[in-house]
Amino acid sequence: MTGLLRLTILTYLLSCLINTNIICYADELQSSATLPSCTPEKLGMDSLRLRIIDEIVTEGLSRKKMPGAVVLIGYRGHIVYHKAFGYLQIKPQKIPMQPDTVFDLASLTKPVATASSIMTLAERKLVDVDAPVAKYIPEFAVNGKEKLTVKQLMTHTSGLIPDNSTNDFKNGPAEAFQLIHELKTVYEPGTDFRYSDVGFLVLAEIVERVSGKNIHEYSQQNLFEPLGMRETGYLPNDALKKRAAVTQQRSNHWMKGEVHDPRAYALGGIAGHAGLFSTANDLALFAQMLINKGCLNGHRVMRPETVELMTAPVKVPGGFRTLGWDFRSAYSSNRGDLFSQSAFGHGGFTGTTFWIDPEQKLFVIFLSNRVHPDGKGSVNRLSGRISTIAAAAICPNH
Repeated sequence: MTGLLRLTILTYLLSCLINTNIICYADELQSSATLPSCTPEKLGMDSLRLRIIDEIVTEGLSRKKMPGAVVLIGYRGHIVYHKAFGYLQIKPQKIPMQPDTVFDLASLTKPVATASSIMTLAERKLVDVDAPVAKYIPEFAVNGKEKLTVKQLMTHTSGLIPDNSTNDFKNGPAEAFQLIHELKTVYEPGTDFRYSDVGFLVLAEIVERVSGKNIHEYSQQNLFEPLGMRETGYLPNDALKKRAAVTQQRSNHWMKGEVHDPRAYALGGIAGHAGLFSTANDLALFAQMLINKGCLNGHRVMRPETVELMTAPVKVPGGFRTLGWDFRSAYSSNRGDLFSQSAFGHGGFTGTTFWIDPEQKLFVIFLSNRVHPDGKGSVNRLSGRISTIAAAAICPNH
């Protein structure tokens, strides 16, 4: 073999190796605010199986489960499926859904903004998740809440009611939080699992007490801006509002880029349990950051051990949660049947679901406005089927 031929072969092999690394790990190299796209087959997925998702969503539209949806599937650092279906608005007139539609994430706010912010503060030793909430909010230590911990808030085992009266919010945030501080527990903390928006309102208050910034400011500066998530946050600007999916009516107008949750609305659109808006592309960046153990595009927002602590299963009565995410609980009907044991995710009242399987390097984002126009849509089972198909599309032994 001549020296020139040997050099040519070595150069070819090296280029194959580089290209393979780009296929697997381009998420670490991209400087744009969008994950790269790739055909499913190049990454070891079956595109024919993924096309079944089209049929499932179309069926859901015909049965009026939702007026429209955006589905995005990521695998091994790439977007392998991203489509829009139906309408972002059907009343007062029909407007087609777009892949970059902005959605009211509802309770996806809990893990994406609030719990993640708490974990960054824990990483900096400013919050101890095992400490009593009263360490950070002294006036909270009344009526059975003296020993209630930050971790119990994050896992919905705090003893707090799911929601307090909307009347408690009518006179502004100061009085609203005073009334929350005075709440009694309805069961002994740690002895039951009851999903609670109140708990995440308190968690966002902890973020503000410790950092001096509200959850909007803190999450923007410490999570979304470093990750290039330019279309994620509370209080979307006019340009993002124009692209937003419509939910329901409030005071004789349609909510478009305006938070659907009544308590978050009463708090000015910024709250720990709801209020966040985003797009499928932006959430894909967040998902890949978690799969990468806290880093994306050279920007680290959490240490690997922090991500592992946040996403590890925590035993709760009747199932498992994590520090902010669902794992396997009564709320897991939107979980894919073929996800691995490391998968975690969450759903939102407006029709949003977000599941991440770090073991399979897979994530599934389903965003809909199922509450439009009359609040009667239902998407949990549908989105769970989509997640199952996404995992089934992974070719064995690839």
